[in-house]
Amino acid sequence: MPMTVLALETSCDETSAAVVRDGKILSNVVTSQIALHAEYGGVVPELAAREHLKNLLPVAQSALRQAGVAGTQLDAVAATQGPGLPNALLVGLKAAQAVAFALNRPFIGINHHEAHLYSPWIESVGGALAADFSKFLPNVSLIVSGGHTLLVLVKSELNHRVLGGTIDDAAGECFDKTGKLIGLPYPAGPEMDRLAEQGNPAAFAFPRPLLNEANDDFSFSGLKTSVRYFLRDHPALLTDRQKVCDLCASVQAAITEVLVKKTMRAAQREHIRCVTASGGVTCNRALRHELERACQKNGLTLRLAEKSLCTDNAAMIGILAERKLLVQIPLPSLDEEIKPGWVLA
Repeated sequence: MPMTVLALETSCDETSAAVVRDGKILSNVVTSQIALHAEYGGVVPELAAREHLKNLLPVAQSALRQAGVAGTQLDAVAATQGPGLPNALLVGLKAAQAVAFALNRPFIGINHHEAHLYSPWIESVGGALAADFSKFLPNVSLIVSGGHTLLVLVKSELNHRVLGGTIDDAAGECFDKTGKLIGLPYPAGPEMDRLAEQGNPAAFAFPRPLLNEANDDFSFSGLKTSVRYFLRDHPALLTDRQKVCDLCASVQAAITEVLVKKTMRAAQREHIRCVTASGGVTCNRALRHELERACQKNGLTLRLAEKSLCTDNAAMIGILAERKLLVQIPLPSLDEEIKPGWVLA
């Protein structure tokens, strides 16, 4: 029987609500706070929480209206429970729990990274869970965002194991912070991607941290420091637009090579024939291209999350919540709290 789920996402600086039914996204409304935080060069947690408080009700109402669903027609309510900014998470989680309590409906808290993990299974046309998603299993999945970089082995649906993760700075954080050093506006990652298209990725040599280590972990703090010292020693470079493009391309190449080679190595070691990738950094064009090229070379199937589902959104929260409800996992208490440091198991 079709199940209708309202999902809320407020883990960082996007306020999002979505309605999902029978594996199909009926609506997915996202309000970004980029303009608010740009003045500070990064997300200010208290401002983010206040903005969520202001935006959540109209965003949820818009999602229900677009889906043509009344509150009383909901079968369940879901929200991101962690990881994320504590005060930001509180807004969405407590709102979802309140709606579930008022309607006497089941509530389910979702791990944000687990939702990213399954987002590549959602079709680009129609916004529905792929009818034959089982063909993507088992897979090695790369989740790469501003706060986290993870490699995960997905053996079967809802059965996964983390192979490795970031031990300091995540890839997205490295993009944003090196971009800030170069003088690019916030968020710097997309701007680096744009400028890198016009640059030479071999112009400058930067380290590839942990590339040759026999593990699945990531570290990008050393790369960020290397760029800082490089700019300290070559300040005039920033006055030459072409050299700035070359610098962006060179930094991007270093990050991308680490992500792609480690992913390929993990897939080969685990004897996996399918690779998926998701998270905000998966919007990066060079990363998508290099993953496609590497998978083609190694005879692997590649499934990339749609760009609209790479950044934070409630649709992926709702899709995963519905799958969990269908297999009848134990439901959490309505008194459960946020889990800001929730580690994907």
